[in-house]
Amino acid sequence: MPTFIPGQRWISETEPELGLGMVLEATRARVTVLFIASNERRTYAADNAPLNRVRFVVGDTIESADGWQICVSRIQEQAGLITYIGADLKNKPRELEETELSHNIQFNRPQDRLFSGQIDTSEQFKLRCRTRDALIALEQSPIRGLAGARAGLIPHQLYIAHEVAGRHAPRVLLADEVGLGKTIEACLIAHHQILSGRAERVLILVPEPLLHQWLVELRRRFNLNFSLYDEERYWQTPEGNPFLSEQWILTSLTLFSAEPERKAMLLGAGWDLCIVDEAHHLDWSPETPGEDYLLVEQLARKTPGLLLLTATPEQFGKENHFARMKLLDPDRFSSYEAFIAEEANYIPLARLIERLTATTAPDEKTREQLRGTLCHDRAEQLIAGLDDPETNEQSRDELVRLLLDRHGTGRILFRNTRATVKGFPARQPKPYPLTLPDAYKTDTDTTLAALLHPETSYRTLQDSDTPWWKVDPRVNWLCKLLSELRPAKILVICATQATAMELDAAINRLTTVGSTIFHEGMSIMERDRAAAWFADEEDGAQVLVCSEIGSEGRNFQFAHHLVLFDLPLNPELLEQRIGRLDRIGQTSAIQLHIPYLRQSAQETLFRWYHEGLDAFTHHGQASMEVYDRLSAELHQTLLAPVRQEKLEALLARTRKLRDEVLTRLHDGRDRLLEFNSCRSHAAETLADAIRAQDEDNNLWPWLESVFEVYGVNVEEHSEHCHILLPGDHMPISRFPELPEEGVTATRNRETALAREDMIFLTWEHPMVRGAIDLILGSEQGNAAFALVQHEDLEPGQLLLDAVYLLECAAPKRLQAYRHMPQTLVRVLVDSEAGVINDLPPEDLIEIPRRPDREALGQMFQAQRKAIETMIRLSEKTAKNAMPSMVAIALKTMLDEATAELQRLAALKKVNPSVRQDELDKLKADTLETHGHIQATRLRLDALRILLAV
Repeated sequence: MPTFIPGQRWISETEPELGLGMVLEATRARVTVLFIASNERRTYAADNAPLNRVRFVVGDTIESADGWQICVSRIQEQAGLITYIGADLKNKPRELEETELSHNIQFNRPQDRLFSGQIDTSEQFKLRCRTRDALIALEQSPIRGLAGARAGLIPHQLYIAHEVAGRHAPRVLLADEVGLGKTIEACLIAHHQILSGRAERVLILVPEPLLHQWLVELRRRFNLNFSLYDEERYWQTPEGNPFLSEQWILTSLTLFSAEPERKAMLLGAGWDLCIVDEAHHLDWSPETPGEDYLLVEQLARKTPGLLLLTATPEQFGKENHFARMKLLDPDRFSSYEAFIAEEANYIPLARLIERLTATTAPDEKTREQLRGTLCHDRAEQLIAGLDDPETNEQSRDELVRLLLDRHGTGRILFRNTRATVKGFPARQPKPYPLTLPDAYKTDTDTTLAALLHPETSYRTLQDSDTPWWKVDPRVNWLCKLLSELRPAKILVICATQATAMELDAAINRLTTVGSTIFHEGMSIMERDRAAAWFADEEDGAQVLVCSEIGSEGRNFQFAHHLVLFDLPLNPELLEQRIGRLDRIGQTSAIQLHIPYLRQSAQETLFRWYHEGLDAFTHHGQASMEVYDRLSAELHQTLLAPVRQEKLEALLARTRKLRDEVLTRLHDGRDRLLEFNSCRSHAAETLADAIRAQDEDNNLWPWLESVFEVYGVNVEEHSEHCHILLPGDHMPISRFPELPEEGVTATRNRETALAREDMIFLTWEHPMVRGAIDLILGSEQGNAAFALVQHEDLEPGQLLLDAVYLLECAAPKRLQAYRHMPQTLVRVLVDSEAGVINDLPPEDLIEIPRRPDREALGQMFQAQRKAIETMIRLSEKTAKNAMPSMVAIALKTMLDEATAELQRLAALKKVNPSVRQDELDKLKADTLETHGHIQATRLRLDALRILLAV
């Protein structure tokens, strides 16, 4: 194991672009290195740190941090630190301690290996070049971070992820309707932010019952290995702050309930991005906000990025919705009254956008409204562009964007609905009226809970030894249904844990159907096992009986039958129940089986849902608002003996109010949010780009070359699928992400979605990224030799194929690589004629012969002066290409940043949701990026000596 001493200079093998590193702290277990040029800090395990010690030799000319240079004539080492002794360019004696070395020094390692006889094959050299080309293309890709997920290409999900993940410190509310994939959107955003370097420390807070589900989704779909923190894991770190030991943490707010010390450590750990699932359950009121809400509020103040996953704004009321917006931007959303007043202005704006998009030739009234609404320099030009067929579509899209930017919450609230997202199956309600048993007629408990769930009061009030499930006709009906539908998967949901447990026991006693149970009294692991057994297609349970907790968070879209054993009083809970099956990915119509007892409150509630709200056939956008306004009348109707005329009147009022609310939602904020939450053309463009990358023919040939070089055995499995196994003679101890038992991999997205036992290989998969790091982070392939033939070459002619890399060492968060990406400059030099511009190296015919290494070493020593002359000439040629590339990068960066600053500054005048800190951050990042691009350096990445035969 190397000895690390503070002050020593090292370079990262896996991230050489970070520049020269300095050891800050070293213990027996860990070493911390600061890379000053890129302002990055890394901590490694000391026994296998991917670091190389920087040692210059006599004759080298090196640069100090102050900019002066020294030609080394002598080296002195004391206490593990090196001092270089020599003369500067004016021949003045100087000494340079390694702590004072320039942080941007580059290393000419390829020629050092060449002259020391460490020679690679030409295939390794070409693989290195192909890998560098692939990495450059990936870093510039507009779909980076979106293409690697094991997920279907759902346009609205891709649009939201792309729109949000590209922001500095995104703070948004994801409020899609149930089943549209908020979790996928949040994970895509996290994946993108992590890959791009915008977020390094990520915290995800979810309800305790969903911890393992999130953990599995993160790992299986996104290859993100989050650490789950529960009570057990928390106590594994008895000293210090346990939340500092991992970068990505998944936990539950339950862990911090009445635990001020834990809260303090969580808040003190420092996060770049925080994701909160089921945020609508954070208890809030203006006078007494709940404990969980206050903790998230404190996190929100300390954390730059915040994603809140929540129910739709209509479901929990406007005050609750306002409280979530306040978490995102407390300055912007300080007054509930102002928030309500602002919403009133959304309807005219939505109607204007609808008229603009409804026709290719908007009328003069629409144009006048556009002029009056848009105080923007380009507005008149865009309006004029509507008359030109070539610019019509682009002008309309830009005008819509400008209008949407004025929408007060459009940049921080995303909400898609089933009305705009296609592909959902039909809901088919099947009511089953059953006779009210005599045992329930004598019940003296007249509370709403007892009337809607008569088995609960029967269980407590009856003296009979006969259990409720023997007198309740719903049980026999259910057992018969299970037999008729066998072997179809059936989800059964009821209100309480006791009913779920006794119903499951009855099914197991009265039938031979495989049944399992899911309720709040079970541990998380027990619930996960029950859900997994139900999901098993071959040997799994046919029926899963859930208490109410089964209707939130868990997804069972592989099933097509839902039994609503009872009905919840709250319409939002009903929608949550149906949403367990009615989701993106559901392949069949959903059969809703609804038993109810005649002449009871159950029948009244069924009719209110079915005939009043139409809740069983369509998603109930208006249901919660209607319920809030009619709940007192509904409760009275449920509690009173059934009177048809009174019920009919309630149903008529319900239908009328539902239609009014739906119309208002459609005309106002709802329509604006649909426009802003998924701009169809942009969304489809993203999906098409990912499909094109999926069909890219370069990934697998590249991987085959990698596997061949590193000794990985590949066996055919099926079309687009292969079995990967560690070989017996691998040059490394372990290939990235390849277990000892091997793995089956597919490159096909549809196969990956159907076969979770296979890994999904894309350019973003950890195995592929690890292979890229393996190649580019090592010296392999950077000093090679080949025998070549070409009609323009004479036998015995010596050439140099040099590959230079333009590198901009900047923090990842700046994304300077979008403007100044790593760029390859390849130069072919002849030892006699100089630079050859008209002979691409790819045109040379290689002779597959393995030369004698000893003979090669002798030849290189004999030709050392000629080779060094060719290297100097190639470097001069590559340097001549630098200024124009840097100038172009600076111009494109400044043009883009200036345009965005102007847009945000103008927008801030009309849309308060644009924060001043966004503008300040953009200005600071622009200046910082400018400096890093100007400091772009040239580095010799690889060379290949060619001998013509």
